[in-house]
Amino acid sequence: MAFVKDLWMKTVKHPDGRTEKAKTSRYGKGKRWLAVWVDPEGRERSAAYDRKVDAEKKASTMESDVARGDYIDPRAGKVLFGDLAERWLGSRIVDPSTQIRYSSLYRLHVGPAFARRQVGNIKPSHVQAWISDLSGRFEVSTVRTSFLVLQGVLDLAVADEAIKRSPAKSPIVRVPRRVAEEILAWADERVHAVIDAHPDLFRALPIVGAACGLRQGELLGLALEDIDFEGQVIQVRRQLKKLEPEFVFALPKNDRERVVPLPAWAAEAIRVHVDKYPPLVCSLPWEKPNGKLRTHNLLFRWTGDKFIKPRSFSELVWKPALVAAGVIPTPTKDPRQRKRFVTTRKEGLHQLRHFYASVMLSGGVAIKELAEYLGHSDPAFTLRVYAHMQPGSHDRARQAIDERLFRPHSASHGTGTEQGRS
Repeated sequence: MAFVKDLWMKTVKHPDGRTEKAKTSRYGKGKRWLAVWVDPEGRERSAAYDRKVDAEKKASTMESDVARGDYIDPRAGKVLFGDLAERWLGSRIVDPSTQIRYSSLYRLHVGPAFARRQVGNIKPSHVQAWISDLSGRFEVSTVRTSFLVLQGVLDLAVADEAIKRSPAKSPIVRVPRRVAEEILAWADERVHAVIDAHPDLFRALPIVGAACGLRQGELLGLALEDIDFEGQVIQVRRQLKKLEPEFVFALPKNDRERVVPLPAWAAEAIRVHVDKYPPLVCSLPWEKPNGKLRTHNLLFRWTGDKFIKPRSFSELVWKPALVAAGVIPTPTKDPRQRKRFVTTRKEGLHQLRHFYASVMLSGGVAIKELAEYLGHSDPAFTLRVYAHMQPGSHDRARQAIDERLFRPHSASHGTGTEQGRS
């Protein structure tokens, strides 16, 4: 049975039966009202309040929660968010790169704001204020993934009965939405100019990128044994992946191997490239830094018998080619005389993948088929990204009406039409 106790005053009964209120030794010290209830295990629990009404509300709520089976010990909410976060991060079943990203976002954005707070004291207003602050300083993708980490830790707190409900799921919490930008594919002339601007050692790489639509990591992990010249296809079986600070071989994105048609233009470029620059025999761990070593004959190599690291390729090969092709301006130099290129996401190697998609769609390749070639797990995603590149239906509609309603008429049809109008 729940009740409220006055800690400042007590009832004193006199020998003659009279009662009166008297001050206790705690009078005027601390909070006056004590909410008392019995938990599901039969133990008496309590919490002190300044106002009687608050104590009565607490006692009533706890009693109701016990009766409904929704009771959560208020002391459980005193666990630190940082302690729960450590358990949550350690329990994720995700690929190593995702684990690294979660840990990084927690360290940079989530932990500094919440790690030292008791999880029971985190309010929806705190979460929304944090989101607003991040949104003013970082891109939407960073904010959304950081929120995913925060929400995951708070969901663990709910599951472990440290809190009754997650403040991250309050109706007032709003995460910024991604604003989808319409992708514009490069023109043929620009693609050829960028390819021609590459040094001979690397020129086949953008050719295969534009002709087959592979991702950057897939291009850097492409091996000679993946090329089926006779069957005119490429087996996309792996990617070169960075797991700070190491590199590994791993399955392509979405853990999906796939087969991509190999155009004659790209096949010839690969043959010429292999004749000039023999494949690099390269051994790297599989999927994680301590994984089993796998050896492949990498098609593209860096100088000095090394595999190509994405950042090195971007800064020393790709961006200078963009400058030579007139895509981006000449780089400036920072105080340490290092080159600084001015680029956006619209000038990355991924543009060759967009070019490939645009060519496929203009050639009549179905969305479902294109999704397979690109390695998308869901054709609906391919449709959302590239639907605007599909040939417009306006010309087909006009042609259909012209052919049906305004095809050449016979003399009798013409007469009838004129009579009908009159």
